Amino acid sequence: MPNIILNGQIVDDNWQLVSLDGELPAGGKVLLPYPLWLSGEVDISAFEAIGVWLPNDTVLDEQAKALDALPVIAVDFPVFSDGRGYTLARQLRERFNFKAELRAIGDVLQDQLFFMHRCGFNSFAVRADRSIEEALAAMKPFSVSYQAALDQPQPLFAQRWA
Repeated sequence: MPNIILNGQIVDDNWQLVSLDGELPAGGKVLLPYPLWLSGEVDISAFEAIGVWLPNDTVLDEQAKALDALPVIAVDFPVFSDGRGYTLARQLRERFNFKAELRAIGDVLQDQLFFMHRCGFNSFAVRADRSIEEALAAMKPFSVSYQAALDQPQPLFAQRWA
């Protein structure tokens, strides 16, 4: 079973990722592609739990309000240089008030984890050819952040004046 980083800890990943053209597993916890989940063509009662993964080009609209009921949403990073997943994370946390597990999947590298966390991710499926232990250690490269973000709503100067 692969591992993920969840809330600063290395844990087992109990979720099965279903690809866009993949076959559905017989049961368990599954992460369905957002378009498949939206279609309503999947019998969700056949699974222990349902989560959704979003392609990085997803446009969140009124239908995304239903995502709030899910225990986990994953955002795909097909290549490390594509930053649209950061925007999706901010939208899910700020506009749609998503409070549960928000996972980064795909081409997730340790250099990105600090910034992903600042945008709202609390779970990371680090690329299989990379060390998850090294990635976890790299999550705290900075002791202070100047800019405001989801993890620190006030910029540093405002904190000092408060």
